[in-house]
Amino acid sequence: MSKKFSEKDKKDWESFINSKDKIYDKDFAEKKNHFTGQSIKTVDLHGSSLEKANKTVSEYIKYCSSQNIKKLVVITGKGLRSKTQNDPYVSKDLSILKYSVPNFIKSKPDLMKLVKEIKEANINEGGSGAFNIYLKTFKE
Repeated sequence: MSKKFSEKDKKDWESFINSKDKIYDKDFAEKKNHFTGQSIKTVDLHGSSLEKANKTVSEYIKYCSSQNIKKLVVITGKGLRSKTQNDPYVSKDLSILKYSVPNFIKSKPDLMKLVKEIKEANINEGGSGAFNIYLKTFKE
């Protein structure tokens, strides 16, 4: 099956390809809290392996702390499609990112020096499929 593209579609595609505008990076978005004016970073770990997720979160915590960002929203998903749930030899609580990533952070003293609190995200931030990391403030 082949589709024919209109001249307008071709021009739009060429314009898109040649554009110098940056494409929005949903994996590391920055937002401002409208009430406090604080920067909030978001990282999406959907589809990441446990090792990659832990490394990514570790790097983002260090980066956000160095940039004086107070809050990091970590989207993990709920683990509903995780293949480890059917394996009796694997702990469900340690294999799904929403449980294992916070446990990883809590087990690392260098990260916990930077973290004030870890708690489940609000429903508008991902609810039970995400968690918030509140970072400590360091005076210069």
